[in-house]
Amino acid sequence: MYPPIEPYEHGMLDVGDGNLVYWEVCGNPDGKPAVVVHGGPGSGCSTGSRRVFDPERFRIVLFDQRNCGRSRPHASDPATDLTNNTTRHLIADMELLREHLGIDQWLLYGGSWGSTLILAYAETHPERVSEIVIPAVTMTRRSEIEWLYRGVGRFFPEEQERFVRGVPEADRDGDVFQVLAAYSRLLSDPDQRVREKAAQDWVTWEDAVISQEANGKPNAYSDRPGDAVMALVRICAHYFSNGAWLEEGELLRNAGRLAGIPGALVHGRLDMGGPLQTAWELTRAWPDAELHVVGDSGHTGSETFRKVLQEAIERFSPAKEG
Repeated sequence: MYPPIEPYEHGMLDVGDGNLVYWEVCGNPDGKPAVVVHGGPGSGCSTGSRRVFDPERFRIVLFDQRNCGRSRPHASDPATDLTNNTTRHLIADMELLREHLGIDQWLLYGGSWGSTLILAYAETHPERVSEIVIPAVTMTRRSEIEWLYRGVGRFFPEEQERFVRGVPEADRDGDVFQVLAAYSRLLSDPDQRVREKAAQDWVTWEDAVISQEANGKPNAYSDRPGDAVMALVRICAHYFSNGAWLEEGELLRNAGRLAGIPGALVHGRLDMGGPLQTAWELTRAWPDAELHVVGDSGHTGSETFRKVLQEAIERFSPAKEG
């Protein structure tokens, strides 16, 4: 990681539908453009993400996706309508931001949910993408959502039962999407106590899934500030209960549109929430991508993971002056 830096430019971009998206730019104004696409969905960008790229060689763009982080209105407010917050809206927001900053092509960087949005954007606008670097690959297929919120429960049966019991009894016996939709309703309930309990039940499950990883730590999700947790969980439930508004297998089926875009995929073999199979399938459908499997890492990475990731980024870095 490079030393901490501050943005030299930032602002709020009006993307329509009453939404303002926060953005910032760090590093070298004349450097190679690279955009960081955060995960969640709904986690917001972090100051640590500024440090992934060499600030002398890159023009580093970060932004908070709709309704989270510093973007407004914020999803922690139950009055905030999420109807106009879908994958297609976020793709359009990225294009507006690229045009606003006068960037012709940019390197896309991001993992977990961020990788899904990256792939969806790149398949829509391949001519605007120079390279792609993904740590922790997901395509948010319904099969992957089903695994994350039900299948992996075979390793955490007690925690899985607690998660399901967080929704009304009438929704417990349906498929996983009925459970997630029930959480989505609870997170918009007018009663603050109902919303807070649903958010806590959700992040407790997320904490359990990464708890066995080398970099896993207790309360990794639930230790975040209250408004950040509420926005994260509400947006996650909104997206995942709707299959991220993607046809099943859409991103994999359209991976041919990525032809000619160099890619580096870094994935932990021990990632329980997002098994390696997804990254493997994507690599087979996208010949210009290389897959780096890190044996000691899960979803939260490891020191080895970080080194492999930095080596992958270095491949796409411009030469230093002099």
